[in-house]
Amino acid sequence: MQAEKMWKVSTGKGVKVAVIDSGVNADTSSLKGQVLTDEVPKSVAYGATDDSVGHGTTMAELIAGTGAGGSLKGLAPGAKIIPIHIKLEELKDKAKNQKTPDSTAAIRAAADTDAKVISMSFGTDAPDPNEEAAIKYAAAKGKLLIAAVGNEGQKKDGVIGYPAAYPYVLGIAAADKTLTASKFSSSGGYVDLAAPGQGFPGWCDATFRSYCDNVNGTSPAAAITSGAAALIWSAHPDWTVNQVTRALIDTAGRTWPKNSPSKYGGYGLIRPRLVLANPAYNPGPAHVDPLAKDNGGDLLAKSGSSTASSSSSPSASTPSQAPEKGSTGGTSAAGSSAESSNDSDSTVWITLGAVAAIVVIGGGGVALMRAGRAR
Repeated sequence: MQAEKMWKVSTGKGVKVAVIDSGVNADTSSLKGQVLTDEVPKSVAYGATDDSVGHGTTMAELIAGTGAGGSLKGLAPGAKIIPIHIKLEELKDKAKNQKTPDSTAAIRAAADTDAKVISMSFGTDAPDPNEEAAIKYAAAKGKLLIAAVGNEGQKKDGVIGYPAAYPYVLGIAAADKTLTASKFSSSGGYVDLAAPGQGFPGWCDATFRSYCDNVNGTSPAAAITSGAAALIWSAHPDWTVNQVTRALIDTAGRTWPKNSPSKYGGYGLIRPRLVLANPAYNPGPAHVDPLAKDNGGDLLAKSGSSTASSSSSPSASTPSQAPEKGSTGGTSAAGSSAESSNDSDSTVWITLGAVAAIVVIGGGGVALMRAGRAR
Protein backbone atom coordinates (compact mmCIF):
# COMPACT_ATOMS: atom_id res chain seq x y z
CA MET A 1 0.00 0.00 0.00
CA GLN A 2 3.01 2.30 0.57
CA ALA A 3 1.19 4.26 3.24
CA GLU A 4 4.14 6.57 3.92
CA LYS A 5 4.00 7.82 0.34
CA MET A 6 0.26 8.36 0.54
CA TRP A 7 0.55 10.30 3.81
CA LYS A 8 2.63 12.92 2.00
CA VAL A 9 -0.51 13.70 0.00
CA SER A 10 -3.33 12.83 2.41
CA THR A 11 -3.83 11.52 5.94
CA GLY A 12 -7.62 11.54 5.84
CA LYS A 13 -7.87 14.92 7.58
CA GLY A 14 -11.36 16.38 7.52
CA VAL A 15 -13.10 13.05 6.91
CA LYS A 16 -15.27 11.39 9.55
CA VAL A 17 -15.90 7.64 9.53
CA ALA A 18 -18.81 6.11 11.44
CA VAL A 19 -17.73 2.76 12.87
CA ILE A 20 -20.74 0.54 13.58
CA ASP A 21 -19.36 -2.29 15.67
CA SER A 22 -18.86 -3.46 19.27
CA GLY A 23 -18.14 0.05 20.51
CA VAL A 24 -14.87 1.99 20.43
CA ASN A 25 -12.62 2.62 23.43
CA ALA A 26 -11.68 6.28 23.01
CA ASP A 27 -8.91 6.09 25.62
CA THR A 28 -6.36 3.87 23.90
CA SER A 29 -3.05 5.55 23.01
CA SER A 30 -3.88 5.18 19.34
CA LEU A 31 -7.33 6.79 19.56
CA LYS A 32 -6.88 9.65 22.02
CA GLY A 33 -8.35 12.69 20.30
CA GLN A 34 -9.58 10.61 17.38
CA VAL A 35 -13.05 9.61 18.59
CA LEU A 36 -15.86 12.16 18.31
CA THR A 37 -18.00 11.05 21.23
CA ASP A 38 -19.95 14.30 21.21
CA GLU A 39 -21.12 13.63 17.66
CA VAL A 40 -22.75 10.28 18.40
CA PRO A 41 -26.53 10.73 17.97
CA LYS A 42 -28.33 10.48 21.32
CA SER A 43 -30.64 7.80 19.98
CA VAL A 44 -27.69 5.38 19.62
CA ALA A 45 -25.30 6.75 22.26
CA TYR A 46 -25.66 3.85 24.70
CA GLY A 47 -22.36 2.00 25.02
CA ALA A 48 -20.71 3.87 22.16
CA THR A 49 -17.32 3.87 23.91
CA ASP A 50 -17.83 0.63 25.86
CA ASP A 51 -16.10 -2.12 23.89
CA SER A 52 -16.29 -5.41 25.77
CA VAL A 53 -14.52 -7.48 23.12
CA GLY A 54 -11.97 -5.10 21.57
CA HIS A 55 -13.19 -5.64 18.02
CA GLY A 56 -14.65 -2.20 17.31
CA THR A 57 -11.64 -0.48 18.87
CA THR A 58 -9.28 -2.47 16.65
CA MET A 59 -11.29 -1.53 13.55
CA ALA A 60 -11.23 2.14 14.55
CA GLU A 61 -7.47 2.02 15.06
CA LEU A 62 -6.95 0.38 11.66
CA ILE A 63 -8.86 3.28 10.13
CA ALA A 64 -7.67 6.30 12.10
CA GLY A 65 -5.22 5.24 14.79
CA THR A 66 -2.33 7.66 15.34
CA GLY A 67 0.33 5.18 16.38
CA ALA A 68 1.08 7.19 19.54
CA GLY A 69 3.18 5.43 22.14
CA GLY A 70 3.99 2.53 19.88
CA SER A 71 0.32 1.74 19.28
CA LEU A 72 -1.39 0.71 16.06
CA LYS A 73 -1.32 3.36 13.32
CA GLY A 74 -4.24 3.32 10.93
CA LEU A 75 -4.28 3.91 7.20
CA ALA A 76 -5.92 7.34 7.62
CA PRO A 77 -4.47 8.76 10.86
CA GLY A 78 -5.88 12.20 10.11
CA ALA A 79 -9.49 10.98 9.95
CA LYS A 80 -11.90 10.98 12.90
CA ILE A 81 -14.18 8.24 14.22
CA ILE A 82 -17.86 8.42 15.17
CA PRO A 83 -18.50 5.24 17.22
CA ILE A 84 -21.81 3.40 17.33
CA HIS A 85 -22.29 0.23 19.39
CA ILE A 86 -24.80 -2.37 18.15
CA LYS A 87 -26.30 -5.60 19.47
CA LEU A 88 -23.95 -8.48 18.70
CA GLU A 89 -24.05 -12.21 19.35
CA GLU A 90 -20.56 -12.07 20.89
CA LEU A 91 -21.53 -9.66 23.65
CA LYS A 92 -21.84 -11.65 26.87
CA ASP A 93 -23.73 -9.09 28.96
CA LYS A 94 -27.27 -9.74 27.76
CA ALA A 95 -28.76 -6.93 29.86
CA LYS A 96 -26.49 -4.37 28.23
CA ASN A 97 -27.05 -5.92 24.83
CA GLN A 98 -30.78 -5.36 25.20
CA LYS A 99 -30.22 -1.63 25.71
CA THR A 100 -27.86 -1.42 22.78
CA PRO A 101 -29.27 -0.17 19.44
CA ASP A 102 -29.72 -2.61 16.59
CA SER A 103 -28.03 -2.25 13.22
CA THR A 104 -31.07 -0.59 11.62
CA ALA A 105 -31.11 2.23 14.15
CA ALA A 106 -27.33 2.52 13.96
CA ILE A 107 -27.22 2.88 10.18
CA ARG A 108 -29.97 5.50 10.16
CA ALA A 109 -28.28 7.44 12.94
CA ALA A 110 -24.89 7.28 11.20
CA ALA A 111 -26.53 8.61 8.05
CA ASP A 112 -27.65 11.67 10.01
CA THR A 113 -24.11 12.53 11.13
CA ASP A 114 -21.39 14.30 9.18
CA ALA A 115 -19.60 11.00 8.53
CA LYS A 116 -18.80 10.50 4.86
CA VAL A 117 -18.00 6.80 5.31
CA ILE A 118 -19.95 4.19 7.28
CA SER A 119 -17.80 1.15 8.13
CA MET A 120 -19.58 -2.09 9.09
CA SER A 121 -17.55 -5.15 10.12
CA PHE A 122 -20.51 -7.34 11.10
CA GLY A 123 -23.03 -9.54 9.34
CA THR A 124 -26.31 -11.43 9.53
CA ASP A 125 -27.56 -14.47 7.66
CA ALA A 126 -30.62 -12.98 5.99
CA PRO A 127 -31.94 -9.66 4.73
CA ASP A 128 -34.11 -7.47 6.90
CA PRO A 129 -36.47 -4.98 5.21
CA ASN A 130 -35.97 -2.40 7.95
CA GLU A 131 -32.20 -2.67 7.73
CA GLU A 132 -32.32 -2.44 3.94
CA ALA A 133 -34.49 0.68 4.21
CA ALA A 134 -31.84 2.17 6.51
CA ILE A 135 -29.15 1.37 3.95
CA LYS A 136 -31.15 3.13 1.24
CA TYR A 137 -31.68 6.09 3.55
CA ALA A 138 -27.92 6.40 4.05
CA ALA A 139 -27.20 5.96 0.34
CA ALA A 140 -29.67 8.71 -0.52
CA LYS A 141 -27.67 11.03 1.73
CA GLY A 142 -24.45 10.37 -0.18
CA LYS A 143 -22.75 8.11 2.38
CA LEU A 144 -20.16 5.56 1.29
CA LEU A 145 -21.29 2.27 2.86
CA ILE A 146 -18.57 -0.35 3.37
CA ALA A 147 -19.10 -3.82 4.86
CA ALA A 148 -17.17 -7.04 5.47
CA VAL A 149 -18.44 -9.94 3.32
CA GLY A 150 -17.82 -12.61 5.97
CA ASN A 151 -15.33 -15.27 7.06
CA GLU A 152 -17.12 -18.41 5.90
CA GLY A 153 -15.00 -19.12 2.83
CA GLN A 154 -14.08 -22.64 3.89
CA LYS A 155 -17.67 -23.74 4.28
CA LYS A 156 -19.64 -25.54 1.61
CA ASP A 157 -21.99 -22.91 0.24
CA GLY A 158 -20.65 -19.75 -1.37
CA VAL A 159 -22.90 -17.13 0.21
CA ILE A 160 -22.27 -13.74 1.78
CA GLY A 161 -23.84 -11.86 4.67
CA TYR A 162 -25.78 -8.66 5.09
CA PRO A 163 -25.26 -5.72 5.04
CA ALA A 164 -22.53 -6.48 2.48
CA ALA A 165 -25.07 -8.02 0.11
CA TYR A 166 -27.47 -5.08 0.04
CA PRO A 167 -27.53 -2.70 -2.91
CA TYR A 168 -25.46 0.47 -2.37
CA VAL A 169 -23.01 -1.30 -0.04
CA LEU A 170 -19.41 -2.09 -1.05
CA GLY A 171 -18.78 -5.66 0.07
CA ILE A 172 -15.13 -6.19 1.03
CA ALA A 173 -13.21 -9.46 0.82
CA ALA A 174 -9.80 -10.18 2.39
CA ALA A 175 -6.40 -11.00 0.91
CA ASP A 176 -3.01 -11.93 2.31
CA LYS A 177 0.31 -10.23 1.65
CA THR A 178 0.93 -12.37 -1.44
CA LEU A 179 -2.18 -10.82 -3.03
CA THR A 180 -4.02 -14.12 -2.79
CA ALA A 181 -7.60 -14.11 -1.52
CA SER A 182 -7.71 -15.37 2.05
CA LYS A 183 -8.99 -18.90 2.39
CA PHE A 184 -11.54 -17.78 4.98
CA SER A 185 -12.90 -14.89 2.91
CA SER A 186 -16.45 -15.44 1.66
CA SER A 187 -16.97 -15.23 -2.08
CA GLY A 188 -19.80 -14.46 -4.45
CA GLY A 189 -21.40 -11.78 -6.53
CA TYR A 190 -21.67 -9.42 -3.60
CA VAL A 191 -17.94 -8.82 -3.27
CA ASP A 192 -17.10 -5.40 -4.65
CA LEU A 193 -13.56 -4.76 -3.43
CA ALA A 194 -11.14 -6.29 -0.96
CA ALA A 195 -8.23 -5.22 1.15
CA PRO A 196 -5.56 -6.57 3.51
CA GLY A 197 -7.20 -9.04 5.85
CA GLN A 198 -4.39 -10.94 7.57
CA GLY A 199 -1.55 -10.43 10.01
CA PHE A 200 -2.76 -7.34 11.89
CA PRO A 201 -2.25 -6.59 15.56
CA GLY A 202 -5.50 -6.16 17.45
CA TRP A 203 -6.85 -5.89 20.98
CA CYS A 204 -7.12 -9.26 22.69
CA ASP A 205 -10.05 -8.41 24.98
CA ALA A 206 -11.76 -5.67 26.96
CA THR A 207 -8.79 -5.12 29.29
CA PHE A 208 -6.88 -3.25 26.56
CA ARG A 209 -3.56 -4.19 28.12
CA SER A 210 -1.91 -5.59 25.02
CA TYR A 211 -2.37 -6.38 21.37
CA CYS A 212 -2.66 -9.90 20.04
CA ASP A 213 -0.74 -10.86 16.92
CA ASN A 214 -2.14 -12.07 13.63
CA VAL A 215 -5.70 -10.74 13.64
CA ASN A 216 -7.35 -12.06 10.47
CA GLY A 217 -10.72 -11.53 8.80
CA THR A 218 -12.80 -9.53 6.37
CA SER A 219 -13.42 -7.13 9.27
CA PRO A 220 -9.94 -5.56 9.04
CA ALA A 221 -10.26 -5.62 5.25
CA ALA A 222 -13.40 -3.48 5.50
CA ALA A 223 -11.65 -1.14 7.94
CA ILE A 224 -8.66 -0.72 5.63
CA THR A 225 -10.99 0.03 2.72
CA SER A 226 -12.74 2.64 4.86
CA GLY A 227 -9.36 4.20 5.58
CA ALA A 228 -8.49 4.18 1.89
CA ALA A 229 -11.74 5.97 1.09
CA ALA A 230 -10.97 8.56 3.78
CA LEU A 231 -7.56 9.25 2.23
CA ILE A 232 -9.09 9.82 -1.20
CA TRP A 233 -11.99 11.93 0.06
CA SER A 234 -9.68 14.08 2.15
CA ALA A 235 -7.53 14.84 -0.88
CA HIS A 236 -10.64 15.56 -2.97
CA PRO A 237 -13.28 16.94 -0.57
CA ASP A 238 -15.54 18.07 -3.41
CA TRP A 239 -15.92 14.58 -4.89
CA THR A 240 -19.17 12.71 -4.45
CA VAL A 241 -19.62 9.14 -3.23
CA ASN A 242 -19.86 8.08 -6.88
CA GLN A 243 -16.47 9.55 -7.70
CA VAL A 244 -14.73 8.06 -4.66
CA THR A 245 -16.24 4.65 -5.46
CA ARG A 246 -15.24 4.93 -9.12
CA ALA A 247 -11.68 5.84 -8.15
CA LEU A 248 -11.38 2.78 -5.91
CA ILE A 249 -12.72 0.51 -8.67
CA ASP A 250 -10.77 1.99 -11.58
CA THR A 251 -7.40 1.83 -9.83
CA ALA A 252 -7.89 -1.63 -8.31
CA GLY A 253 -5.38 -4.31 -9.31
CA ARG A 254 -6.83 -7.24 -11.28
CA THR A 255 -5.79 -9.76 -13.92
CA TRP A 256 -9.29 -10.19 -15.33
CA PRO A 257 -11.34 -7.82 -17.51
CA LYS A 258 -13.00 -5.02 -15.60
CA ASN A 259 -16.36 -5.93 -17.12
CA SER A 260 -16.07 -9.52 -15.88
CA PRO A 261 -15.43 -9.10 -12.15
CA SER A 262 -14.44 -12.14 -10.14
CA LYS A 263 -16.51 -13.57 -7.33
CA TYR A 264 -13.25 -13.94 -5.41
CA GLY A 265 -11.69 -10.57 -6.23
CA GLY A 266 -14.44 -8.59 -7.87
CA TYR A 267 -13.09 -5.39 -9.36
CA GLY A 268 -9.66 -5.97 -7.87
CA LEU A 269 -7.22 -5.05 -5.17
CA ILE A 270 -7.65 -1.55 -3.74
CA ARG A 271 -4.76 0.78 -4.51
CA PRO A 272 -5.63 4.28 -3.29
CA ARG A 273 -2.04 5.39 -3.83
CA LEU A 274 -2.66 5.45 -7.58
CA VAL A 275 -5.39 8.03 -7.07
CA LEU A 276 -3.37 10.18 -4.69
CA ALA A 277 -0.23 10.03 -6.81
CA ASN A 278 -2.03 11.46 -9.86
CA PRO A 279 -3.09 15.10 -9.39
CA ALA A 280 -4.83 14.93 -12.76
CA TYR A 281 -6.84 11.81 -11.96
CA ASN A 282 -10.32 12.06 -13.50
CA PRO A 283 -12.98 10.58 -11.19
CA GLY A 284 -15.70 10.75 -13.82
CA PRO A 285 -19.18 12.25 -13.51
CA ALA A 286 -20.30 13.28 -10.04
CA HIS A 287 -23.87 12.07 -10.31
CA VAL A 288 -23.48 8.76 -12.14
CA ASP A 289 -23.36 5.66 -9.94
CA PRO A 290 -20.51 3.45 -11.24
CA LEU A 291 -22.37 0.40 -9.87
CA ALA A 292 -25.84 1.47 -11.02
CA LYS A 293 -26.46 -1.82 -12.81
CA ASP A 294 -25.49 -3.80 -9.73
CA ASN A 295 -27.39 -1.57 -7.34
CA GLY A 296 -30.56 -1.58 -9.39
CA GLY A 297 -31.47 2.00 -8.52
CA ASP A 298 -30.43 5.62 -8.72
CA LEU A 299 -30.21 6.66 -5.07
CA LEU A 300 -26.51 7.45 -5.29
CA ALA A 301 -26.94 9.35 -8.54
CA LYS A 302 -29.50 11.56 -6.81
CA SER A 303 -27.66 11.81 -3.51
CA GLY A 304 -26.24 15.24 -4.26
CA SER A 305 -22.74 16.39 -3.41
CA SER A 306 -20.11 14.84 -1.17
CA THR A 307 -21.27 17.22 1.55
CA ALA A 308 -24.77 15.77 1.78
CA SER A 309 -26.90 17.38 4.46
CA SER A 310 -26.71 15.83 7.90
CA SER A 311 -30.39 16.53 8.45
CA SER A 312 -33.16 14.00 7.76
CA SER A 313 -34.26 13.31 4.19
CA PRO A 314 -37.00 11.01 2.43
CA SER A 315 -5.56 -17.10 6.98
CA ALA A 316 -3.54 -18.72 4.53
CA SER A 317 -4.00 -18.78 0.81
CA THR A 318 -4.78 -21.75 -1.39
CA PRO A 319 -3.60 -22.39 -4.95
CA SER A 320 -4.65 -19.65 -7.31
CA GLN A 321 -7.79 -20.04 -9.35
CA ALA A 322 -9.08 -18.12 -12.35
CA PRO A 323 -11.80 -15.65 -11.44
CA GLU A 324 -15.36 -16.62 -12.22
CA LYS A 325 -16.82 -14.60 -15.06
CA GLY A 326 -19.88 -12.55 -14.40
CA SER A 327 -19.56 -12.14 -10.65
CA THR A 328 -18.33 -9.12 -8.77
CA GLY A 329 -16.04 -8.05 -5.98
CA GLY A 330 -12.52 -6.92 -5.24
CA THR A 331 -9.51 -7.32 -3.02
CA SER A 332 -6.43 -5.60 -1.69
CA ALA A 333 -3.41 -6.62 0.32
CA ALA A 334 -0.85 -5.00 2.58
CA GLY A 335 2.61 -5.16 1.12
CA SER A 336 1.23 -5.25 -2.40
CA SER A 337 3.94 -5.15 -5.02
CA ALA A 338 1.58 -3.45 -7.46
CA GLU A 339 3.19 -0.29 -8.78
CA SER A 340 0.85 0.77 -11.58
CA SER A 341 -2.63 0.12 -12.89
CA ASN A 342 -1.24 -2.55 -15.22
CA ASP A 343 1.03 -4.50 -12.91
CA SER A 344 -1.46 -6.57 -10.95
CA ASP A 345 -0.62 -9.87 -12.63
CA SER A 346 0.23 -11.43 -9.27
CA THR A 347 -3.28 -10.83 -7.95
CA VAL A 348 -5.06 -14.18 -7.74
CA TRP A 349 -8.11 -15.35 -5.89
CA ILE A 350 -9.59 -18.45 -4.32
CA THR A 351 -12.27 -19.03 -1.70
CA LEU A 352 -14.94 -21.59 -1.13
CA GLY A 353 -17.95 -19.52 -0.15
CA ALA A 354 -19.87 -18.82 3.06
CA VAL A 355 -22.56 -20.16 5.35
CA ALA A 356 -25.08 -18.76 7.78
CA ALA A 357 -24.20 -16.78 10.86
CA ILE A 358 -26.21 -14.80 13.37
CA VAL A 359 -25.37 -11.12 13.82
CA VAL A 360 -21.64 -11.46 14.32
CA ILE A 361 -18.64 -9.22 14.23
CA GLY A 362 -16.48 -10.24 11.33
CA GLY A 363 -19.21 -10.04 8.75
CA GLY A 364 -20.20 -13.69 8.37
CA GLY A 365 -23.57 -14.71 7.02
CA VAL A 366 -25.83 -15.78 4.18
CA ALA A 367 -27.16 -13.43 1.52
CA LEU A 368 -29.56 -13.44 -1.37
CA MET A 369 -28.66 -11.97 -4.75
CA ARG A 370 -28.32 -8.25 -5.10
CA ALA A 371 -30.57 -6.75 -7.73
CA GLY A 372 -29.12 -6.39 -11.20
CA ARG A 373 -26.06 -8.56 -10.69
CA ALA A 374 -25.01 -11.50 -12.81
CA ARG A 375 -24.30 -14.58 -10.72
